[in-house]
Amino acid sequence: MGIVSLSQKKMRVEINEFELENQVVFEYFNKLPAADRDEKLTKAIYIGILALMEDRMSAFLAKTSNELGTELESLKLIFDMKQEIFYKSSLKGVAAEEDIADFLSKYFRDNNLKDEVFLTGGSQGLINKNKTGDIVCHVNGRDDLKIVIECKFDKNIRLGDIKDKEVFTNKTDTVWSQLIEAQANRDGKIGLLVLDISSVDGVLLREIQNVRFIPEIGFVAIVDSQKGDYSSLIIAYILSRDIAINSQTLEPDKELLKIIVNRLIKDINDASSIKKLVKSNIDNNKKILYQLEKSMLMMNFNMKFLTKFLSDGTLSKKDLLDFYFGDEVKEKYKLIEQDIKNI
Repeated sequence: MGIVSLSQKKMRVEINEFELENQVVFEYFNKLPAADRDEKLTKAIYIGILALMEDRMSAFLAKTSNELGTELESLKLIFDMKQEIFYKSSLKGVAAEEDIADFLSKYFRDNNLKDEVFLTGGSQGLINKNKTGDIVCHVNGRDDLKIVIECKFDKNIRLGDIKDKEVFTNKTDTVWSQLIEAQANRDGKIGLLVLDISSVDGVLLREIQNVRFIPEIGFVAIVDSQKGDYSSLIIAYILSRDIAINSQTLEPDKELLKIIVNRLIKDINDASSIKKLVKSNIDNNKKILYQLEKSMLMMNFNMKFLTKFLSDGTLSKKDLLDFYFGDEVKEKYKLIEQDIKNI
């Protein structure tokens, strides 16, 4: 039977034989005089219930500050200060890394996973002067099986798909670059980029939604750290973990690989040469067709006016004007020209 019961008649909440083992709560009440503990407990329950009823803590604090006096006002100021600090990107990233590392550690413990979590964002990796790769998880405690997590709370980051990459523009961080860089810098088996809903660009949000897998590159997950919602991170991590565990690393026969690769290169070069020849022939044949069609149209056009002249013995000024400009031929040729271009 539960410890909480309700008296509908008296409109009261009744708690029977209630005990709580929590170090934070114990330390708080241990510092209070015995006479004040009942009042503080009632106030704590009231504050907690109001908080549960609100979607956002900031709205809750604003609403209850007048009801509960100056003590809660100080709590509101602390919350607002933390919010301001959080949205300053340099500090926001550090806080996010720590929160995500703590969340993963707890998740591993609760689910009996032997994975280990290490915060590495403050240290240089394999690439000189590079700290990309904030968190490294050792799957089953193995040093050779690592999932690298990069936390990027940046409004300006884009997807950066390689097919859209312009090499000659200024270098900027993208989803692709951060995933590749993190794996290279921390020697990861697979990469995972974490973005936050509060700072992700709208276009990127539509492209990623919650979780997205980029083959050969890694996973992207969008979390809501302010609400403590890391469900997308768990989905991405479990998928990353499965891939890392089940993918096989083979030691290839290098000489055989060299033969196959060289053959592929030769075939690619041959195909490119043939393509150039075909394209060149197509271009030349199109030029011939353009000229041939023009000549055919002009012959038919001139024949029309010659027939009229032989029939009437003359051409009117209007006929002569039409013959001079040849607009009729131009209009017909536009359609033929488009057909040739589509060949």
